[in-house]
Amino acid sequence: MSIIREVICLQCPFACRIEVELSEDGTKEITSMKNQKCSRGEAYAAQEIINPVRTLTTTVRISSRDKEHPLLPVQTERPIPKELLKEAMRVLAKVAAKPPVKYGDIIMKDLLGTGVDVKANFEILE
Repeated sequence: MSIIREVICLQCPFACRIEVELSEDGTKEITSMKNQKCSRGEAYAAQEIINPVRTLTTTVRISSRDKEHPLLPVQTERPIPKELLKEAMRVLAKVAAKPPVKYGDIIMKDLLGTGVDVKANFEILE
């Protein structure tokens, strides 16, 4: 008996409900797909089943006396594995950015050994 999973595609406005059939042996080997309207949906569903990734957007503290901006919005430059999101949040909760910070500055290099940097999404000059 095979395993059926449903993935809602986010690649276009159609939001296809793609049915993905996985092999019986418990591996994440895809044996078939139904209901995708385009190749982008097929690629998205395969990615979601085999190795789901997300872009992390959060905030880090600012190490300054600026009461108006106590937090700095940051974002990973590329998606990271979904399974690392909680640990990444724990790591970033301990980070304090030191002004001046410009938009796009790297706040943390190589987050959790993923090779993905965390960049500032705001400018704090003081």
